[in-house]
Amino acid sequence: MKSPAAVKESSGKAKKTPAKARAEGKAARPRVGFHAPIAGGLQNALLKAQSLGAETVQIFSRNPRGWKARPLEDEEVENFKRTRQETGVTPVVIHANYLINLAAADEGVREKSVASFREEVERGLQLGADYLVVHPGSARGACEADGLRTCAESLKAACEGLGLGAFRILLENTAGQGECIGHRFEHLREIVAECPGLRLGVCLDTAHAFTAGYDIRSEDGFAAALDSLDRNVGLAEVRAVHFNDSKAEYNSHVDRHWHLGLGHIGAEALRRVARDSRLSHAAFLLETPQDELGDDARNLAVLRSFVEPEPLAAVNRRRKGETKG
Repeated sequence: MKSPAAVKESSGKAKKTPAKARAEGKAARPRVGFHAPIAGGLQNALLKAQSLGAETVQIFSRNPRGWKARPLEDEEVENFKRTRQETGVTPVVIHANYLINLAAADEGVREKSVASFREEVERGLQLGADYLVVHPGSARGACEADGLRTCAESLKAACEGLGLGAFRILLENTAGQGECIGHRFEHLREIVAECPGLRLGVCLDTAHAFTAGYDIRSEDGFAAALDSLDRNVGLAEVRAVHFNDSKAEYNSHVDRHWHLGLGHIGAEALRRVARDSRLSHAAFLLETPQDELGDDARNLAVLRSFVEPEPLAAVNRRRKGETKG
């Protein structure tokens, strides 16, 4: 079931689909970026992105491993907004903290998750971010159907009374590790359908999809995965792509991101994803490991090569050890 937002924007105007944009002559090339650190101030993530030539960025707005966050001060909010305007980095995506479990069967965990997620939404609105990415959560202690319902109810409770405006929450597909929901695109459809008052979107994670059982390595497999995603939520609602290779094998339900072109998905398949015009409206964001100094720059160069001519050049340089940090 597609979100009502797939049909109309809040202004009431008919939404311009990726296909229509291409027909009007717009370049089918996604904006590329990565998850940047916020050490020393939130604005430093934007400066780091700019220094590497990234066009978009993902950040945590606070410590990702704690329930409570220090309130944002007016000065740091103004500094972030000013730096964003100066750098031109957009869209800005915030990833919710790791403790949140909106599908929790345990009432105490659910209450803390709802409160923490509401705080994430409020911080995103303060900073003027575009998207907030969240995992649907784990249904441990309950059946899958109950987990999906609980996730939807938690989303509605967390956003109650907040004016979201153009700010959108993106549900991220998962690898299905443990008892996590969201590893099938049908799960995302069901959550969206239960939240008609929220303009939810989707963040597609390539590594998660692969290890959840969507074999995107082949042209036919990738086409089938996109068709399923389109049927369930609508490709226009995919506003971000977590662009990762996978250290874990196909259908393993293990979440292990890896350097582009060096994992089980491979360069050819990832290039196909990056160059598919049906996803060109989305922000492509790396969440690849930082094992060595310069890994972000190297992986970003590979991603950029996928959407530009000579797409495999950066992968080949990396394999030969020629790419410098």
